[in-house]
Amino acid sequence: MSYPNPAAIFTRSWSLYDLLTEHNYMFHREIYAGVDELLSLRDDSPYRLLDLGCGNARYLAPCLMRIPPTLYRGVDLSETALAEAHEYLAELPGEVVLTQGDLLDAVESTAESWDVLFTGFALHHLMTDQKARFFRAAGRSLSEKGWLILVDVVREENQDRETYLEGYLRFMHEKWTEVPRDQLEEACAHVREHDYPEPLSTLQEMARQAGLSHMRLTGRHAQHHTLLFTRSATSAMKKG
Repeated sequence: MSYPNPAAIFTRSWSLYDLLTEHNYMFHREIYAGVDELLSLRDDSPYRLLDLGCGNARYLAPCLMRIPPTLYRGVDLSETALAEAHEYLAELPGEVVLTQGDLLDAVESTAESWDVLFTGFALHHLMTDQKARFFRAAGRSLSEKGWLILVDVVREENQDRETYLEGYLRFMHEKWTEVPRDQLEEACAHVREHDYPEPLSTLQEMARQAGLSHMRLTGRHAQHHTLLFTRSATSAMKKG
């Protein structure tokens, strides 16, 4: 890929991301409680999950322990995060494969069919055309009743990127009080340089064009959204 590596800040210092999640600055506890509940709504058939930009899988791993996939494949650019993911995923009963790589390359190159694609706080690093490619690849690689679960930051409708950034950077300065000043400034620079969130309507249209015609907002905490994309409203849902 030719675009700058947006994960570089966490590749250098994965401890910064752990600090953010430890203090719940990005609502990981609430978000992954929702992901856990969402996965519990799947039917009871075996499923295969591809986690794109998996990080250390610290928050997804407990969800998977309760609803384990037969195959979990995680892809991330950070060797440090993947090493930690080995530990967090060690108790999963199914097969676990962890691969260092780019999430867009991974989903575009996979020849396998996946029942769940998951990506958390990663898609907003891609440019708009790259996001469209991501959705097209997701549509190709998902099984007929497959799910795309997207956890990410989202812009308001008709809000430009600069206005979004002003609000998010203000949120960081006001709320991320336990982050050392130098790391906070590095994180702010990362957000300003690499964050390109889309409004919901753009994500929904990209998904629709990829054959994922149903979008469900399953959770929202400030700018942080959890979205479920499927081919139909009842795809792989439990009956009754």
